[in-house]
Amino acid sequence: MIAIRAKPLTNLLRRQPVLVTFQVTLRCNSACGYCALPLNQGRYELNRQEIRSIFGNLYAEGIRFLLVQGGEPLLRSDLIDVLEDLSALGFHVSVITNGTKLTKDLVARFAALRLPLSISLDTLDRVLYCQIRGADQLPLVLAGLDLLDDYPGPKFLTCIVSEVNRDEVPAVVRVAKSRGFIPVVGAYHWKVGIYGKEDPALVYDRSGAVQVFEHLLQEDLIPPGYFRQFAKDNVTWLKGQRLEPCDAGRYSLAIDASGNVAPCLAFPPVGNLRESSYREILSRLDRDRVQACSDCSSCNRLDGRVVGSILRHPVTAWRTPVSFQ
Repeated sequence: MIAIRAKPLTNLLRRQPVLVTFQVTLRCNSACGYCALPLNQGRYELNRQEIRSIFGNLYAEGIRFLLVQGGEPLLRSDLIDVLEDLSALGFHVSVITNGTKLTKDLVARFAALRLPLSISLDTLDRVLYCQIRGADQLPLVLAGLDLLDDYPGPKFLTCIVSEVNRDEVPAVVRVAKSRGFIPVVGAYHWKVGIYGKEDPALVYDRSGAVQVFEHLLQEDLIPPGYFRQFAKDNVTWLKGQRLEPCDAGRYSLAIDASGNVAPCLAFPPVGNLRESSYREILSRLDRDRVQACSDCSSCNRLDGRVVGSILRHPVTAWRTPVSFQ
């Protein structure tokens, strides 16, 4: 037991993963212009028992933090059962959803687990929402936000800046804060490895996107702590300046619904956990290729840099609020 508890610290010292982005399903009910994930192709999904077994092994290997996303995770009928299993194993689990499938019953079960929830919302304009997300779902998202008014766990609202919505971002952030959500604002990425589709309507001029983040920072719309640092890092990235090292394959990994493992969502898989051991897969990572990607600062995805950023800026991370309630 002592060895298991010490394992995450050992991983950090050895620069081995402690965080996994888990695409629990690759089914989705949106068609976002910036998404290049292989969605809705009828691919095999790990069942509940396979997930429990695989992630039990990963816990023993020092993985402690899971970002559960999709596709749209709420399309899995057994999602809550899976989340209960992962929580029981000891993981710190966060769920990232488009918010269109939330129900009173689901929210109650999330609340019982006190899981952090992140809702994706890029605009409050129904026409623009449909243009960005490829589906007329804004009323469903807003209804979902209503269900989370008294949510007891941390809740986040993630907004991705693109050319379509950049004038809308401050309003989204203000609504998030007024409703007790911690705003997380990131920049749209395209053609980063296999991640991010280039949508001509969404592609921005970097100087225009910089103005969005600088306005948020100047108006103090982003709370202190890690997410303010993340906004500053977006300015650095958008200005073409070099970011601090990426965590992909070092402190973090990506695992898809079929069990395929990659350094991050921008890289192709190097193995499948149904067929190979975790340690064998780690040995296949092309760390030079990941380093080359990091050196050119080709993206600023939050999950690919959060652990390293917290380690480098512990005081900043400590100031991060968990609620605006």
